[in-house]
Amino acid sequence: MEQKEEIVIIGGGLSGLVLAYLLSKRNIRTTVLEAAPRLGGRIHTIEGTLGTPLELGATWLSDMHTNLINLLEELGLNKYPQYSKGISLFQTKSFEPPQKFDVPESENPSYRIAGGTQELINALAQKLPTNSIHLKNKVTSIVEEKDYLIIETTKGHKYFSTMAVLCMPPQLIENQISFLPELPVSLTNILSKVHTWMGGALKFTLEYDRPFWKDNGYSGMLFSHSGIITEMYDHTNFEESKFGFTGFLNGSAASYLPNVRKENVVLQLTNLLGSQASNPVSYFDKIWTDEFILGGSQIIQRPHQFNGHPLLLEHYLKDKLLFCATETATEYAGYMEGAVVAAQRAAAQIL
Repeated sequence: MEQKEEIVIIGGGLSGLVLAYLLSKRNIRTTVLEAAPRLGGRIHTIEGTLGTPLELGATWLSDMHTNLINLLEELGLNKYPQYSKGISLFQTKSFEPPQKFDVPESENPSYRIAGGTQELINALAQKLPTNSIHLKNKVTSIVEEKDYLIIETTKGHKYFSTMAVLCMPPQLIENQISFLPELPVSLTNILSKVHTWMGGALKFTLEYDRPFWKDNGYSGMLFSHSGIITEMYDHTNFEESKFGFTGFLNGSAASYLPNVRKENVVLQLTNLLGSQASNPVSYFDKIWTDEFILGGSQIIQRPHQFNGHPLLLEHYLKDKLLFCATETATEYAGYMEGAVVAAQRAAAQIL
């Protein structure tokens, strides 16, 4: 199948959807190609058994993230402070009681998005024209032909475009897409070395039918050097009607079976918070090394390495190819704010 498009955006994560949204406001037609069966990229909200929005990906923002906050307001989405009131725990050794401490109310708290971070993705997608987003459409090659590009996917589709914008982790671009003519060696040497935010992270969520930790005076915040859970936070929803935790597991737990990870998580929390923690309604976790993030690579680069590199900000293939992902942002690279900033920069370059 062959289609003629104005601008093809490769990657349906936050940066790609923000870029499509910004261009749509200027009546520029775009097509979004996403390899995964869902939109969002490293934003991944799932629904618990009781309907709790549970975050397996990007979760928090702050007052410093002004571009993201402005976007939320423009889309009519609410943010609310991360709950931190009460006793927090710091576990240094498995054979010693945890240290207890109180976190004072911050004047600049972290925030979460009401309804889950996926609400941002849904709101952006709803602003785009019908049939402009194509899921399960992995790009394999980009070929320059005179004054346009030929973009081919695993489905055998070919898109003829005046410009393509790569809104995906640079490591993936290097591993999964071929270019003709080839990109400059100086650039390709960088791509595989750019740190992919969330790459290798192991995130988990738990859902409970009631917030027993709050009832017992705990904040739900935990930091541990000895258990499978290394970092955890309260995950009560905006309406304060759904309850749970979210956080990160020790990277070595990636080699465990999911049920073993769950058993260890529940055991650690039961020892720290009491028997009420022993029966979660649901448990989910996600290892961020899949084909849509690292392409299965186990090589984790130094945090923020080469993020915002000048070579990622240039035009290629005679001004017909741009890079746009949170890793290309010159500020807040790796964060949701970075994705918005990258999209704003790419939109400005196009316009």
